[in-house]
Amino acid sequence: MKKRAIAAILALVMILALAACGGGGSSSGSDNGVAITIFNSKMEIQSQMEEMAEKYSAEKGVTVEVYYSSDTVAAHMATRYAANDPYTISMVDAKDVYSLGPEHAVDLSDQDWVKDTTQAIAIDGKVYGFPVCVEARGLEYNADAIKAATGKDFDPSTIKTTADLQALLEEIAAGGVELPVGLQKEDWSLGAHYFAEVYELQDDPDAFIAGIKDGSIKLIDDPIFNAMMDTFDVLAAYNYAKDAPISAEREVTEMKLAEGDLCFKFGGNWDWSNMVDTNYTENIGIMPVPSDVDGANTKLVGGGSKYFFIDSSDNTTDEQRQAAKDFLNWLVYDAEGQDFLVNTCALVPAFSNISLAVSDPLGAAVKSYADTGAMVGNYNYLPDDHYAKVGSSFQKYLAGQTDRAGFADEVTEYWATAEVGAH
Repeated sequence: MKKRAIAAILALVMILALAACGGGGSSSGSDNGVAITIFNSKMEIQSQMEEMAEKYSAEKGVTVEVYYSSDTVAAHMATRYAANDPYTISMVDAKDVYSLGPEHAVDLSDQDWVKDTTQAIAIDGKVYGFPVCVEARGLEYNADAIKAATGKDFDPSTIKTTADLQALLEEIAAGGVELPVGLQKEDWSLGAHYFAEVYELQDDPDAFIAGIKDGSIKLIDDPIFNAMMDTFDVLAAYNYAKDAPISAEREVTEMKLAEGDLCFKFGGNWDWSNMVDTNYTENIGIMPVPSDVDGANTKLVGGGSKYFFIDSSDNTTDEQRQAAKDFLNWLVYDAEGQDFLVNTCALVPAFSNISLAVSDPLGAAVKSYADTGAMVGNYNYLPDDHYAKVGSSFQKYLAGQTDRAGFADEVTEYWATAEVGAH
């Protein structure tokens, strides 16, 4: 009997302790003790997200936990849903909203923030995707390093064609920086960012891909493919790591550009989250990739990038969904939430009501292109394995293990069985 009594007392103590732990604070529209999970697929801001979650939890009385996975977004989400263990809020790519939204996401059409953005994703009249930020790709530059080599102020608007770029790189090399370019070796940078522009710069990307699939379009003969590869060849010829391009580390390349050891690097404004911790120079920016594609060489490629959606399944309670909606509204309308997006995470906001100046130079440049409509839209429907497989073929090309025709053949072989995503 003593043992049973002691066990009963211990059980009561544990219940009381658990009740006490769940009793602190409250959130608008959420009961005390509500806990939500957030999947973050932007590795650049994982530490910032974790710090935000700790602070938000303490101030709002809603426990927030942030998770990251290096798996592809679609594969990771499939695993979570198969286990009936979805996140309350998931950060995914645009194509994932199209594939997952109708079945797994809450309709957010009634939320106030919908009126303050042009980047939300709606399917059949229902808004499923909350745009986390605007991102764009192009040729990053260090104007201070360029001036040091050439003796002249750098005006990116004067470098439009591949020949323009070639002439400038020759001038920079003559000025003492023999290899002033950095190229990332990552498959996602090569396959999902650089090569994707071959599709995005077409008048009709869907028709272009369909033509590759049915053989009516020969990639090796396409003028945009060849223009982009001509520019890539010029960049590769001046790559500081050209003797071992697949060994170059992203962080090292970013640091070299930021500190002025390099003049150019292909990338996007997300790179600033790594550059900010370096001894960066004052005048850094991003410009369109110079090429012989008329019109496109005056625009960055980008738009809404990364989207939150809220789980609609029975595994998530209505209280958790309300807490998740509160969190999204906090990002858009609360001064601390806006500061977190713009300053802490160095993101370009997708909402017109957020007037905070984008402080980082890459983000500020992207915002200026977006504000003037000088942006080619992302093609958001590439298959999940595109960046890995096409990126792997691109890595072989970068390493000199295949030529342009061989690379084009491998991409064509990929599309023989691959299918674009739903849209």
